[in-house]
Amino acid sequence: MQSLEADYLVVGAGAMGMAFVDVILNETQSTVVMVDRYHQPGGHWNVAYPYVRLHQPSAFYGVNSRKLGSDIIDAHGWNEGLYELATNSEVCAYFDQVMQQQFLPSGRVQYFPMCEYTTGGVFKTLLSDKTYQVEAGKIVDATYMNVTVPSMREPTYRVAEGVTCVPPNALPRLAAGFKHYNIVGAGKTGMDAALFLLKNQVDADHISWIMPRDSWLLDRANIQPGRLFTQSIGQGFAKQIMATAKATSIEDLFERVEASGQLLRLDPNIEPTMYRCATVTRAELEQLRRIKNIVRLGRVESIQPQQINLQQGDITTNAQTLHIDCTADGLERRPAKPVFNNNALTLQSVRTCQQVFSAAFIGHVEAGYSDALVQNELCTPVPHPDEAIDFLRTNLISNRNAARWAQDPELQNWLLNARLDGFSNSENVPDASDTKTAKRLAKLADASRRSMENLSALLADTNQQ
Repeated sequence: MQSLEADYLVVGAGAMGMAFVDVILNETQSTVVMVDRYHQPGGHWNVAYPYVRLHQPSAFYGVNSRKLGSDIIDAHGWNEGLYELATNSEVCAYFDQVMQQQFLPSGRVQYFPMCEYTTGGVFKTLLSDKTYQVEAGKIVDATYMNVTVPSMREPTYRVAEGVTCVPPNALPRLAAGFKHYNIVGAGKTGMDAALFLLKNQVDADHISWIMPRDSWLLDRANIQPGRLFTQSIGQGFAKQIMATAKATSIEDLFERVEASGQLLRLDPNIEPTMYRCATVTRAELEQLRRIKNIVRLGRVESIQPQQINLQQGDITTNAQTLHIDCTADGLERRPAKPVFNNNALTLQSVRTCQQVFSAAFIGHVEAGYSDALVQNELCTPVPHPDEAIDFLRTNLISNRNAARWAQDPELQNWLLNARLDGFSNSENVPDASDTKTAKRLAKLADASRRSMENLSALLADTNQQ
């Protein structure tokens, strides 16, 4: 067993692990050992479907110290008019460049790909019998969020022999050999598979979509950096705060937030029961609505050569149908646990559905604060949402965190200069010296306070908080 020493042992070189280490390297003189099961940094991006893109602008994804993309606005396609979305290959190349051009040349990072962490600072290589023992000041778990994409596991339902059921990774290779396509799963992966087929001229009538739950969706136009975000401050974002402040019930809240343009849904006649931070443009939503054969009979229990068995009924299928499994739990709702626990750190979201920002923020709190009680107070986890009610719950926790951060001038200064904070960095903050702008911001702050109070009361009424 070979011995290593470092200030931090970071388990996982995915997006969160990379974002955390980037801040530690830039704000301290610490040394780091990084252990990861994949052959290069990037975590699940290494096995994601090749046509996947970021679901948020490249401008605030990756690590704090290095820009991802060119900050251009797409001039065509279903993301037209909004900031660019990096492709799968671009994200993988980016993280590899961060490792090869920044982390390793620093002389303070030792990186061990193709290795599996066990416990107690011990890890072993996957391609030999070599084992390492790391004497580390602190161990950082960057894998706790357990991101899982379909290619990482078999379907959870039974698939009979002779049925072609594949993860979305296989679509570019196999799609041409079939006459009909059956998408299994209503989340963002299912939407991406549907959009891939439609983009490549598949007739919408040849697509079936098994959708156990309808979902509330976020309009990507409201999740933009720079001048586009500044515009949304006075539009959708402010309208959402006003809506949540005035809502008289949970049903009324969703109606108001939908009317504000912050939430969208596939079918205006069906009340969504799911919310998982999936983002779409209105152009993408228009394309998805072309698919009329949507099956709402619960989850798939088995796929037979001529029949698909669901919780609430059966539908037919045949050998000319390609079944696309999109059911992996990419954003698993994990139990919240303290981020800081003695010499162990567990990376989690501290702003709703902003994982890389959260990891960088935790890195800054680790670097700049020594009191564990204060550290955990600043880094209250925001579990990933799943049910519709989680839209309220996660926003409430996230807003409480933001209110706590606002009490700390040093933190506010860091946020203003953090590339990954696409919502409050210096480029996006309106000029408060302007009297009209100052009044608008004061009104927004008051509405935000009343919004949190109302969210808390509505959740308490339903025992959901």
